[in-house]
Amino acid sequence: MIVVAGEALIDLVPQGTGALAGLLPRLGGGPYNTAVALGRLGSPTAFCSRVSRDAFGGALLDGLTGAGVDVSSVQRGDEPTTLAVATIGTDGSAAYSFYVEGTADRLFSAPAALPEATRAVSFGTCSLVLEPGASAYEELMRKAAAQGVFTALDPNIRAGLIPDPDAYRARVLSWLPSVSLLKLSEEDAAWLGGTPREWLAAGPAAVVVTRGGDGLTAFTRDGSEHSVPGEAVDVVDTIGAGDTVNAALLHGLAGRDGLSPAALAGLGPEGWTEILRFAARAAAITCSRAGAEPPYASELGGA
Repeated sequence: MIVVAGEALIDLVPQGTGALAGLLPRLGGGPYNTAVALGRLGSPTAFCSRVSRDAFGGALLDGLTGAGVDVSSVQRGDEPTTLAVATIGTDGSAAYSFYVEGTADRLFSAPAALPEATRAVSFGTCSLVLEPGASAYEELMRKAAAQGVFTALDPNIRAGLIPDPDAYRARVLSWLPSVSLLKLSEEDAAWLGGTPREWLAAGPAAVVVTRGGDGLTAFTRDGSEHSVPGEAVDVVDTIGAGDTVNAALLHGLAGRDGLSPAALAGLGPEGWTEILRFAARAAAITCSRAGAEPPYASELGGA
């Protein structure tokens, strides 16, 4: 089982141009999208979070269970659901404003234990910024890594939520000894500072950098680089594309028994190329649809 830990929220997606365009609610949140994508790809998946008991929270849980995701580790609260208002650029890229004060997902507490069948845990996005939940997710990450569980991290930087950028950069770097796979966009990489080689030296067995339509590159500790181009597609928006990449990488690695640092080291050029191409195809399908709508396994070939 792959456990995805982090926020579930509602994206409010504009249905036109201008500040007063109508907004359509969509299920979202980086970790939530990753869990749904993994479920749709057929990977046994569990979601670990705290979700509101309001109507939005109920819809979020329905979306998870509809994708086959185990929600037994989801905590519930009476606080409202976090809202993210999206702005879509002319190229389909998305920017966000967040309504997070007093919301349910911020009050997550670390569970006593992960599900017994856990092979990997994935972390990322707002959940690692907003306290007090951020410290609880950090605790879970460090505990999982200490127990030898494969850990994946996608910082998915939302700069508007980060009051002290330098402090958060230092915090992200402090997590790297507990991270097996670091995935980030080239925009995240520029914001974080440093290079893939520097990040690898701090702990991860592999770093994957996404470049939008230009594709993906995996960097490994042995000095290798493996790149694939992006898949051509008519972009509606990019909401959920990076989260789909997360899921596709984990799904592909799981299918090769690759969820360990040693296995990543032995993956080789052919294995990395196949997994990266699979991730690029999956992300392209997500970009061809409005909102975060990752593909099902039936829409893709093998990883």
